[in-house]
Amino acid sequence: MRALLPLLTLALLGAASALPAQVSIDNIKHEYQRLNNCGPVTVGMALSRWGGTLNQYDIAPKLKAGGGDVNVSPDELAAFARGQGMAVHLARGGTPLMLKRLLAAGFPVIAETWFVTHDSGGMGHYRLLTGYDDTKGKFSALDSYMGRLGFTYAELDELWRSFGRTFLVIAPKSRQAELDAALGYHADAGMNKRAALRVSLAEAEKKNDAVAWLNVGQAKLIMGDSRGAVRAFDAAFAARPDPKLDPTRPARTVGGLAWRTLWYSFGPLEAYTRNGRYDDVLRLTNAVLRDAPAHEEMYYWRGRALAGQGQTAKAGAAYREALRLRPGFSSAQTELTKL
Repeated sequence: MRALLPLLTLALLGAASALPAQVSIDNIKHEYQRLNNCGPVTVGMALSRWGGTLNQYDIAPKLKAGGGDVNVSPDELAAFARGQGMAVHLARGGTPLMLKRLLAAGFPVIAETWFVTHDSGGMGHYRLLTGYDDTKGKFSALDSYMGRLGFTYAELDELWRSFGRTFLVIAPKSRQAELDAALGYHADAGMNKRAALRVSLAEAEKKNDAVAWLNVGQAKLIMGDSRGAVRAFDAAFAARPDPKLDPTRPARTVGGLAWRTLWYSFGPLEAYTRNGRYDDVLRLTNAVLRDAPAHEEMYYWRGRALAGQGQTAKAGAAYREALRLRPGFSSAQTELTKL
């Protein structure tokens, strides 16, 4: 194995040196969002690269049952793009080199990032990466809220890290082979998951912050280690809050994670549910619903916890509320049928 590492390093260096110093994908239509519409807008912009003409007014009604929906997940964006007949690659654990390879091959990339506003504080936000420039050390992006932006490589990676470097690439099915080639080892789910776990563990050892431990937990959960995930998520909640990510943090917020984190990242709820920590799930979902009462995923996880406690009637009510908020929510329907 040791003999292979220098070869792998040389291969990665060769891949980096073969890339152009500057790339810009220009044939993409930018659109400014309405409230909580960054997901529908960003997937629409990505589709426009390949001739798509749908805007947020076409897409949002299919992804959001009501105006109170504060989160359209990467899985929902991916499902929508597949429904448009596109090839889709969604994963965690991306790298800056991978982004450059994709962009150089002509594939814009949706990155799930953290976003801080002066008035509303920190929240999840999608950006569509459209190019890079090594002479400036920057990625270029289309932002549904702020227009055309540039991020230094370090700035983008830090914002991206809050979501375990989740990325979504949409392309015509006829370009699947090109997409896989640009993805490199990221095209292999097993290799990508193992690499994401290694990176998250190294960052947790170095940074020991809430985001790093959240990413360790997500990576362990994906690898099937729910007990290890619980330990990591406990460490995330126990960490010191980062005021840069959370400038408007309510005083009532407990734990090291930014107060809106669970609006988007459900790994802690899944891991605690799998390990019978139902009271924690109910406490955490209740905190989210206090600020986002139309959050259907929170009702789903409350249903799972209540069912685990044997409170069948209350679990059914939670699943039905999740389905009312998002008709066709298949996970909630499946669990409701089991009761």
